[in-house]
Amino acid sequence: MVKQVRVSSSKVCLVLDSIRGRPVEEAQAILRFLPQPSARTVAKLLNSAVANAENNYQLLASELRIARVYAGAGPTVRRFRPRPRGRVGRILKRTCHITLVLSGEG
Repeated sequence: MVKQVRVSSSKVCLVLDSIRGRPVEEAQAILRFLPQPSARTVAKLLNSAVANAENNYQLLASELRIARVYAGAGPTVRRFRPRPRGRVGRILKRTCHITLVLSGEG
């Protein structure tokens, strides 16, 4: 799980939909060639999850599959920009939390 990624969850979900349910090697190859900037963050999360599975649970990377992956909304940072006639325009800088769960194929 990675928290407070500075991208909205709707943009990250486009990347997550392309790797959901796939084997780890295939998902890594897909993420390497996706043009979205959030694909790099998801790739780092996937590599970290694979390393944890190998180190903590003695699982092989070739036997791992992405069981669940989703992005939920995180805290929204609010900024203000001056507008005409003394008003303000609100700028919402959205964040998200990405969760990735791996499972063994066997």
